[in-house]
Amino acid sequence: MSALTKSFTLASRRVFSRSIRQHSSVTTELMENMDKKSAWDRFYSETSSRSPNFKNFEWFFGFDAVQDFITPFLQTASLSRRPVQVLDMGCGTSALGPSIYRDSTLPVRVTCADISPVAVRLMREHVRANPVRPRNASSQMEFLELDCTQLDSHYGPSSLDLIVDKGTTDALLRSKEGAEKAASVLRQCLKVLRRSGSLLQFSDEDPDARLVWLETAAQGQGLAAADVGVQEVGVLRGVCYYCYQVTAHHDVNK
Repeated sequence: MSALTKSFTLASRRVFSRSIRQHSSVTTELMENMDKKSAWDRFYSETSSRSPNFKNFEWFFGFDAVQDFITPFLQTASLSRRPVQVLDMGCGTSALGPSIYRDSTLPVRVTCADISPVAVRLMREHVRANPVRPRNASSQMEFLELDCTQLDSHYGPSSLDLIVDKGTTDALLRSKEGAEKAASVLRQCLKVLRRSGSLLQFSDEDPDARLVWLETAAQGQGLAAADVGVQEVGVLRGVCYYCYQVTAHHDVNK
């Protein structure tokens, strides 16, 4: 493990601990097993049992904080004159995906996917009881149980326009086999994205570490290179967050 990865792991652990501490007694288990379905199932089961009323659990921040980062990518993808295919990867019980579906004036097909069947069930039940009304009548939304480390087993090459990752890669990098799993997920994301598509990672990791990791991890069979950029989201609750954009160059000779 590199010095940069070690530094990120420690910083990430502090941030996730702050996020979880007030919500669950399974903090230690989850922090050590953030790549395991069983740990997330227990987390969402416990947090949902604490109150009879459903409440979205947001990692880092909600949709309002990043809406202005996401909307331009929806507009660019819409030039193809078809519904914009959006994946909220590792959605948990966040309102991010439903908010994209609700607020987009353009037709979108939003898939909210998570490894935890408990989280997926909770979201389906919540939306069934409290329907989300999209601004565009042609928009669609679905909730899907999906392990992001097996993304390319569900999606074919060049099938998505936008993948939103709010803390999912950070969670993988916290696990024991994190660096390898996170790199595999990144390469799978770039393969299932269309040429004009992008992956947006929202993270608190410093650009000096994340940009180098993204550029290195993106290399793989079928990918010649990737454009990587970063914008500062801002400081929320004393932590500075960033939006990392990754766009693939598909090598047509492979």
